[in-house]
Amino acid sequence: MSLDDATQKPHERLAALLAGDLDEVNALIRARMASKHAPRIPEVTAHLVEAGGKRLRPLLTLATARMCGYDGPYHVYLAATVEFIHTATLLHDDVVDESKKRRGRPTANLLWDNKSSVLVGDYLFARSFQLMTETGNLRVLRILSDAAATIAEGEVLQLTAAQDLSTTEAIYLQVVRGKTAALFSAATEVGGVIAGRPEEEVKALFDYGDALGIAFQIVDDLLDYWGSDATGKNVGDDFRERKLTLPLIKAFAAADDEEKAFWKRVIEKGDQRDGDLEHAIALLNKHGALEATRQEALAWAARAKAAMESLPQSELRDLLIDLNDYVVSRVN
Repeated sequence: MSLDDATQKPHERLAALLAGDLDEVNALIRARMASKHAPRIPEVTAHLVEAGGKRLRPLLTLATARMCGYDGPYHVYLAATVEFIHTATLLHDDVVDESKKRRGRPTANLLWDNKSSVLVGDYLFARSFQLMTETGNLRVLRILSDAAATIAEGEVLQLTAAQDLSTTEAIYLQVVRGKTAALFSAATEVGGVIAGRPEEEVKALFDYGDALGIAFQIVDDLLDYWGSDATGKNVGDDFRERKLTLPLIKAFAAADDEEKAFWKRVIEKGDQRDGDLEHAIALLNKHGALEATRQEALAWAARAKAAMESLPQSELRDLLIDLNDYVVSRVN
């Protein structure tokens, strides 16, 4: 999901406010993705890291640490760790999904090969663990290593649930927690932990990241059927890739026998014909699946906002609330 097309973008305001810290993160990333013996590692990594991503996840770590009063060096290490984990998962995802484009550019697996993408992803995971340990904080090591395990588990669950129309909303939520929310919540939680904040504040930061990540992914999945040029989302990509997202799960649960036969043909069998996407969208609207999905995204965003509002007021806190509001603004 991209965060685009708004005059005042909260993530851009966060980046401006934290520009010094973000510069240090970028410098650390460049230093740690170097390799004396395998020049392909920095080549592949730079292709993705320098591709113009928003650095949203490391920004969450920098923002929460600063918001909590942290003034040491290790929030930079943790932010770089978060970005390395994210980049490693993207390299692996593109291989699994056989993707040809990422952020408008050819994917690493297309420019090099699958082996290079997988092995460089492994290298970045290893680098992320090195960075974690340098903080000397066992708790942040546990949080981020648990997140890495949850992400991998979520990806395997998504693989086994793919094109399986018996997939439930509970399984979908578990996949979303793995593929998106786990790293969001880890990124925000470690900001409070490294700053030594009380447990109730750390829990609020975790809750914010978890709910923000879930809302973020639900909105992205919704826009696949509800998007437009204005939202920056191409309508029907998930449908063509036969991904079981929340709108489709809701529509299938309410479908009659004829509709279920349609979904089995286009999703389970992959037999898609002209007009099928339009028919799918009509069925989603018929059963209120898009509006129900929208309401779930808004409910998760409300949870994130409530968690952040429980923390002491500050400019960074208010920017994080704005970021949460912005994530769901495209479906409001």
